[in-house]
Amino acid sequence: MTKYVRQAAAADLPAMLAIIEQGREALAADHIPQWQGTYPLASDLQADIDANRAWLLLVDGQIAGTAALLTTPDPNYHQIYQGNWAGEPDASYTSIHRIAIASGYHGQHLADTYFSNLMTLSYDAGFRQIRVDTHALNQRMQHIITKAGFDYRGIVYMANDATDQRNAYQIML
Repeated sequence: MTKYVRQAAAADLPAMLAIIEQGREALAADHIPQWQGTYPLASDLQADIDANRAWLLLVDGQIAGTAALLTTPDPNYHQIYQGNWAGEPDASYTSIHRIAIASGYHGQHLADTYFSNLMTLSYDAGFRQIRVDTHALNQRMQHIITKAGFDYRGIVYMANDATDQRNAYQIML
């Protein structure tokens, strides 16, 4: 089985949207409110493609996952509660967002490969820390994140919305 990542192109948007929808359905089945509104929109994914921050996981040439690897500060991470970020407060970092594996590939531990590749891309770009967040009820993603070596750092809120709380994680490279 050949596994690698590549940047997404405009032609990949339909496959990315399909994977996001499958992720939305899996979260709903687990009674997790994350992604149950309109986010992420096609325009969010298109913006990721346009900014060269959309990365696809390919397995034997087929798109098996989608993620955004941001290299600019995430405003949602500016303030962290019940914890703190490790390292220098103003250090640059990448952040992983909108990550999902296609439903036909679940159970193959592909997220391990995906996270490893995103870490390598971050390191090669000169970053020495990565941040990621997930809903407090999303036990599956929390397991994947900690298995990849991330440490729990505290709580962040999406768009300063007190009802949209996330567990925040960080890894130092």
